[in-house]
Amino acid sequence: MNTHITMKEMPESEQPVEKCFRYGPHVLSDAELLAVILRSGTKDLTALQLAQLFLSQRDKNLLNLASMKMEEMMDIPGIGRVKAVQLKCIVELSRRIARTSRVQNVKLNDPGSIASYYMETLRHEDREKLLVAMFDAKSVLLGDEIISVGTVNHSLVSPREIFLKALEYQAVHIVLLHNHPSGDPCPSEADKRVTKRVEDCGALMGIALADHIIIGDNKYISFRENGILR
Repeated sequence: MNTHITMKEMPESEQPVEKCFRYGPHVLSDAELLAVILRSGTKDLTALQLAQLFLSQRDKNLLNLASMKMEEMMDIPGIGRVKAVQLKCIVELSRRIARTSRVQNVKLNDPGSIASYYMETLRHEDREKLLVAMFDAKSVLLGDEIISVGTVNHSLVSPREIFLKALEYQAVHIVLLHNHPSGDPCPSEADKRVTKRVEDCGALMGIALADHIIIGDNKYISFRENGILR
């Protein structure tokens, strides 16, 4: 006897889409929110059950959306290429929404505001990424560029590339940011050597290195705040 119940056969009040429409998305559980995105399940699982299965993987919560690669998602029965792409797009949208809402609060003299702006972009990365944020004479954020992906090493990071970007944006100040996938933002000796090298080049070019911020798991360290940067 087949006891499988499709999403449409569930009581209307329990269907995530109807529930969301009537009461708002805030009343939905994590699994129900995912079920709305997934839309369909398999012949053996409803979309809600598939969402629950997804949430039971790896981190056992919504962080799976950020931490799992698309190939890992596709190992779950019922999640193919399209669903994996949809889930990753949700993560990227949430990051962009978070950044858009914070950009007006980014202040050059407030490392916390800069760290907050880039936190969701960098904290879940599984490899180190070094980027440079450019600011104008009024300390307004002009934009940012990724400089390197991989271990941040002073012999691999090119000040030339950093300052070519700064000149392209007509920046007066720059801030280096990179993440530590371990979650611990404490700077290494290599981090300090990179900072010193870029600081010295900036002094010669008249483009000040205002800070180097290392992003950990929802925490950061600012070289400026900690007196590592002159």
